[in-house]
Amino acid sequence: MIPDPSVIPFFREMAAPSRHSAFSIFQTSTVSSGHPLIVEGEVGDTMYILVQGRVRIVKSMILKGLVGAIPGLDRPEKVLAVLTDETFPIFGELALVDQDTRSATVEAMTDCTFLQTTRDRFNDLLAREAQAAALILLGVARRLAGTVRRNNGEIVKLTTALALLLGRPSGR
Repeated sequence: MIPDPSVIPFFREMAAPSRHSAFSIFQTSTVSSGHPLIVEGEVGDTMYILVQGRVRIVKSMILKGLVGAIPGLDRPEKVLAVLTDETFPIFGELALVDQDTRSATVEAMTDCTFLQTTRDRFNDLLAREAQAAALILLGVARRLAGTVRRNNGEIVKLTTALALLLGRPSGR
């Protein structure tokens, strides 16, 4: 069952008329457990909101072609997050504004239900109702700002670890 959009954080702060317009470009879709919804490296045009189920986000940790070339690295990917429907998380949001490849794989861990919209539907809304489209962009921008902040922290940790590793005297 799809919840009322007013309980989904992505839509919650929108006034009712804009919320209705923004919500109208989303459709329901389902994915079976074990199946990928988004595949890293593929081009996509769809943004998703998880409304029922659990997914995991997996990212390749090395460049393609280097798998097997690094001793001791038996799993070249890392589970970045497991998301549940409790907070109605969004993902794939870059696809609304960018035509680049997906940056991670999203795989259903259970049978899942999503709200989804495409770049074309978003652009149609932008042409019809710029205010509602702007509110969607604001939600996407807030999500991306949080991601940038988290990534900045991770870069500092990785840089520190690399500096410590490179600063060790040989023979250790």
